Amino acid sequence: MTYDIAGRLASLRDEMRRAGVGAVVMPRTDAHLSEYISDHWHIVRYFSSFTGSAGLLVVTLDEACLWVDSRYFLQGAKQTEGTEIKLMKEGLPDTPTYTDWLLSVMAAGSTVGVNGLLLSVADTRTLSERLAAKGIKLDVTFDPVDAVWTDRPPLPTDPVFIHDLKYAGESATAKIARILKAAAEQGAEAYFTSALDEIAWLLNIRSNDVPCNPVATSFLYIAPQGSTLWIDDAKLTPEVRDALKEAGVATAPYGQVSADLAKLPQEVKVLLDGAKASGAIAGALEGHYVIGTSPVAIPKAVKNAVQIEGIRAAHLRDGVAMVRSLIEIERRVEAGEPLTEMGVADILLAERKKGDLFFDLSFETIAGYGANGAIVHYTADEASDTKVEKGSLLLIDSGANYLDGTTDITRTIAVGTPGADMRHDFTLVMKGHIAIATAIFPEGTRGAQLDAMARINLWKEGKSYLHGTGHGVGHFLNVHEGPQSIRLNDTLAALTPGMLTSNEPGVYLEGRYGIRCENLVLTIPAMTTEFGNFYAFETITLCPFDRALFDTSIMSAEEIGWVNAYHATVFERLSPRLTPEETEWLRRATAPLA
Repeated sequence: MTYDIAGRLASLRDEMRRAGVGAVVMPRTDAHLSEYISDHWHIVRYFSSFTGSAGLLVVTLDEACLWVDSRYFLQGAKQTEGTEIKLMKEGLPDTPTYTDWLLSVMAAGSTVGVNGLLLSVADTRTLSERLAAKGIKLDVTFDPVDAVWTDRPPLPTDPVFIHDLKYAGESATAKIARILKAAAEQGAEAYFTSALDEIAWLLNIRSNDVPCNPVATSFLYIAPQGSTLWIDDAKLTPEVRDALKEAGVATAPYGQVSADLAKLPQEVKVLLDGAKASGAIAGALEGHYVIGTSPVAIPKAVKNAVQIEGIRAAHLRDGVAMVRSLIEIERRVEAGEPLTEMGVADILLAERKKGDLFFDLSFETIAGYGANGAIVHYTADEASDTKVEKGSLLLIDSGANYLDGTTDITRTIAVGTPGADMRHDFTLVMKGHIAIATAIFPEGTRGAQLDAMARINLWKEGKSYLHGTGHGVGHFLNVHEGPQSIRLNDTLAALTPGMLTSNEPGVYLEGRYGIRCENLVLTIPAMTTEFGNFYAFETITLCPFDRALFDTSIMSAEEIGWVNAYHATVFERLSPRLTPEETEWLRRATAPLA
């Protein structure tokens, strides 16, 4: 798709001059600080053409820079090519933060503008203080987007529905009571959240406002005296209204949130998560908010018994869909039928739709063939769609949201006979995957303390990957969920029984191929000794890895044993749900490695 980036930036700068603003900061998020956003909030895409799920654009009267993390180095470069926008690669030693860059180019007495709803309390405070130290003002009310983006899509209006207790496992009333008790432990009697997944989880409601994320655009305040959900009234069905009333939750117009918060009694201390609440919300509660950590994050991440049962069931159905998709991809390639990356995504969607309780994909399918597989979060479009044919690797990262669980799986497939270098690199990645899958660790261990286990074999050969090894996964919710993760930088959240986390090391060779191997793992108790409680991971995902890509000469007997045991489980669980022909394919795909 072609965008008139030059024209849009020129119009933006006209608005900046009218307002006396010398630079504007545009985070790639929404008023809820979400990773995945509705079309209404794709401001960074509108002004830069960048379509990734994380980034930040800064525009001055003379320059424009886009900050992206390592997942989007290649994609960001491609999508901004031919524009004036300079790509800033976060995390590299020679890349300044956007704040440092602003301080280097802005003069004392100038003004930096930002929509205060799009920047967290913590980031707003840091940016304001650092700019002020140089005599630069931060205007948190500057929002020129509507003046430039005249055909901007409206906020979504999809209806809300109840996530049945038979899937959720806990009532909204019980959850609210739990969260208010946790808020009180942080010195507050009420809690306000903008986070759409928190609201969906707390109230057992879902919608389809954000592609691939079953959330409803809203804000939520909970307090012992009564709670309020700010939401478009047209989205509410009688059933939802009754459920909210039963949970003690009133409703108010979505756009009224700041004004209503400003009217709350000053003696009511309201807990805000400094990373999840915006500076604008904190401004409305000036004088009576408490900055702490979200009391929802851990309860939401630690799945209850009903949710865990649903997660296992959802992965069983998803495994069947994956196997049937792999069979169809292989058949088309062998038959010489036309097949492209977008065709691969269509196959996966069609098979998943056949499964019970399917709601939507959990993210847009990544199907990268050959060099495209080296682009970590690549998504094929009409311009890039590449033919899948023998001679390279196909990386498929996909998932679904079912009413009883969320899935996320990556498989790397050899299309034709793989080269020795492909098999070697794949096996290095799998050695890391197996190390995480078989880890046993003491209570209190955080993902950052395990991350090197996934990378050590790559590091020994001077190879690595820049993304995290694992992220939390929601329950019929967002596929990326905190607070836990497995990554080099520490998020300070311990891996706790009931948490569902991805295990996805990889390696990417620009211009050649990409490899990533991902299963979801559930943290479970392992043993209790004189040294305390120890935990382990139960692998939940059910789908074979490509046997043709293993180089057993660099694998230990234990690693080979893990693959064989995993494949035996996959066959045992999935084969009863397959046709005789599909079962025979799976038998070959899960045959023991020598």
